Amino acid sequence: MRCLQDEGVEYLFGYPGGAVLHIYDALYKQEEIKHILVRHEQGATHAADGYARSTGKPGVVLVTSGPGATNAVTGIATAYMDSIPLVVFTGQVMTHLIGDDAFQEVDAIGITRPCVKHNFMVKDVRDLALTMRKAFHVATTGRPGPVVVDIPKDITAHKAPYVFPKDPSLRSYKPVTDGDPEAIRKAADCLLTARRPVVYSGGGVVIGNGARELTELVRWLGAPCTNTLMGLGAFPATDPLFVGMLGMHGTYEANMAMHECDVLLAVGARFDDRVTGDLDKFCPNARIIHIDVDPASIQKNVPVEIAVIGEARRVLAALLATLKASGKRLDAASLSAWWRQIDEWRARRCLDYDRANTEVIKPQFVLETLYRLTAGQAFITSDVGQHQMWAAQFYKFDEPRRWINSGGLGTMGFGLPAAIGVQLAHPHETVACVTGEASIQMCIQELSTCKQYGLPIKIINLNNRYMGMVRQWQEFFYQSRYSHSYLEALPDFVKLAESYGHVGVRIDKPGDVEAALKEALAQNDRLVFLDFITDQTENVYPMIAAGAGHHEMHLATDRELA
Repeated sequence: MRCLQDEGVEYLFGYPGGAVLHIYDALYKQEEIKHILVRHEQGATHAADGYARSTGKPGVVLVTSGPGATNAVTGIATAYMDSIPLVVFTGQVMTHLIGDDAFQEVDAIGITRPCVKHNFMVKDVRDLALTMRKAFHVATTGRPGPVVVDIPKDITAHKAPYVFPKDPSLRSYKPVTDGDPEAIRKAADCLLTARRPVVYSGGGVVIGNGARELTELVRWLGAPCTNTLMGLGAFPATDPLFVGMLGMHGTYEANMAMHECDVLLAVGARFDDRVTGDLDKFCPNARIIHIDVDPASIQKNVPVEIAVIGEARRVLAALLATLKASGKRLDAASLSAWWRQIDEWRARRCLDYDRANTEVIKPQFVLETLYRLTAGQAFITSDVGQHQMWAAQFYKFDEPRRWINSGGLGTMGFGLPAAIGVQLAHPHETVACVTGEASIQMCIQELSTCKQYGLPIKIINLNNRYMGMVRQWQEFFYQSRYSHSYLEALPDFVKLAESYGHVGVRIDKPGDVEAALKEALAQNDRLVFLDFITDQTENVYPMIAAGAGHHEMHLATDRELA
C-alpha cells in the first residue's frame, strides 16, 4: 500500500482471494487508495484499462492466484495489443508450494509472458518495493503496456523496512524519447517533395500525448489527415483536413487518398492488417516515413524509406520546427489539385444510409443523435462488432482519450467495465457505452459494480438480435449461412437492468430515439440502459474484403461482396 500511495495510485480495481488477503488487510487499514470491487477479474482489468486510456495514468489491478490470474488474462492481452499501461498484481501460492500443483496455483509468469510488456515474481519481501517501482516505470515509459507482478502469499506476510526507490531504471531497458535529428531532417525533406501527401496517425499519438503537435503539423502542411480506429481524436474529426478513419471500414476518401498518395507520413501506427488490406497493394506509389517509439514496429509489416524512433510528441514538434526552419512549403498548385481529387471522393458520401426509413431504427441514426445531443463531448466506450464501427464512423471525436475501445484484440465485453474506469476518472462527465446484445452479456455482471459505486453510465445497446459482424461476414462470404450467429434466447434487458437497480428503457420506433436519449442524458445520478431495437439487416460500409486493396472498397450501393 505504501508503494501504491507513493506512485500516486488513486484507484485499485480488484477482487479478493486467499493468496492476497494480507494485501487486502493492509488496504483496509488505509484510506488514500480507493478499491473498486468488480464482479469478475476480467472486469477489473478492463476497468483499469478504461481508466488508463482516458487519463494517461497507469491502471492498477489486484487479483488472487489461480483463476483470479487466469480470469485477468483477457484484459491483460487487450491492454497489451493496444499499448495501454497497466500494473497487475496477481497473488501466488506460498513459495514452498510453487510447482506442487497446490490449490489455486497457476504459472502466472508463464501464462502472461506472451501478452505483457514484462512480468516479475517477487521472491523476497526486501525486493518488493523496488520491483513495484520497476513495474510502474516499465508500464508507463517507451511504448506503454501491461506489467504483471506475481506475489506469493508468504512474501506479503514477511516484513522489511520500507524505502521508496528513487531510481527504477533497468540496465537493459532504455527507451528512446527524442528522434535522431538527421532522420528528422530527412523526413522533412521528403515531406516537402510531396505532391499528394497523407498524414496517417494511430493510437501512438493519443497514448504519447502528441495530438496538439500532430494538429499543428497537419495544419501547417495543409495535407489530408486520416486516423486509425485507435487514433480517433488525435486530429479533430470536424476539421476540414480530416478525411475520416481509414482501413477495412474506413471512408472512401481516406482509403483512396492512401492508395494514391506519393508521400505517407505514418505516426504512432503499426500498419495493422485491418488498416493496410493486401500488403502487396498498399500505398503502391508512396515514399513512407514512419515515426514510432517502438523500434520493433519499424519495418515489421511494411517497408519504409525513413524511420524516426522516438516519442510522437517530441518527434512531431521537432519535425515541424525543421520544416518551418527550411523556409519552404508544399507546392501549392499540386496540393490544390490533390484536394480537388479528394473532394471528388468525398462526394461519393460513403457513409450515407436510409435516413428516410420511419419503420425501423437505423443504428447509425442512434449514434448521430447521440453525437448531436452530447455536442461530441461525451466519453464513448464500445464493445466489439458492428456497433463499434458505427460509433467510430458517426461519433466525431475532436479530442484524444474520449474514444475508448478494444482495437487490437477486439474484446467483446470490454465496453461496460471500461466505462466504469472512465466514469470513476471523470465523475462529472457523460460516459456512454455503445454495445450490442451479444457483447454486453460478456461482462454484464459489472452492472452490480455500477450500482455499488453509483456510476451514471449510459448504455446504448444496439440490439439487432444477431452477432452483427459475424452475421455480416456470413452474409457476404458464406452465402448467408447464419451458423450460430442468431441469439435466440435474449434476456429482457429492461427487466435485467432494473433487477440490478438501474433504469431500463426499450426503444423500437425511430421517432422515439431522440426523446429517449435526452431523458437518459438528463439523469445525472442513474445508470440508464437503453435497449434500441435496430434493423437486423443493416451492414457496415464501406468494407474492404480480405485480399483486397484500399482502392477495392465496397460501398452500400454495391450488391456483391463475395
